[in-house]
Amino acid sequence: MKKIKSKELTEQLQEESRKILLTTHYLLQEDPGILLQQPAPGKWSIAQVIEHLNTYGRYYLPLITKELNNKNYPPAVYFSPGMLGNYFANSMQPNKQGKITNKMKAFKNHRPSPAIDSKQALDEFIEQEKQLLELLEKAPHTDLNAIRIPVSIAPFIKLKLGDVFRFLVAHHQRHFVQIQNTLQALNVPFDQLNKAGLAIS
Repeated sequence: MKKIKSKELTEQLQEESRKILLTTHYLLQEDPGILLQQPAPGKWSIAQVIEHLNTYGRYYLPLITKELNNKNYPPAVYFSPGMLGNYFANSMQPNKQGKITNKMKAFKNHRPSPAIDSKQALDEFIEQEKQLLELLEKAPHTDLNAIRIPVSIAPFIKLKLGDVFRFLVAHHQRHFVQIQNTLQALNVPFDQLNKAGLAIS
């Protein structure tokens, strides 16, 4: 698989994460009732989508923090995606048109309850996104190939740190497309996202 300059990769992921963070601040201004409204029976509300992302952050962010603090690898100029990690990251990524074409079912421990405090969920996600940005800033000072992180749904599988970062950001992008689709289904305008350049694509 084609290798990527580590610094370029982390800078790109930071840019996407900042966009997601700003979009989340926009969502905080919405009526909490809108954030809790399901667009159709069995479909997640915006608050549920955010809580789903929080479940991943609660697992991965402490592990990444621990590894970055405890492992002292010299920086690697290039990152080479692993076969499995590359597959996971790419499978999450929206296509070039900003659409989700491959539907997936959430694993049981990542399925959110409909009974959620929307503000609490968004506040937590904002803090997680800030933490992710801090970790991405530290990442070029280590070897993204050498540090391995166990996968939440199968801890016996370990992915390269660079691929875990790619997966997390792609997963966020995927579900923020879902959030935009939900706003559209609820007839809530999101022109401000487009005007501010925050729409995920």
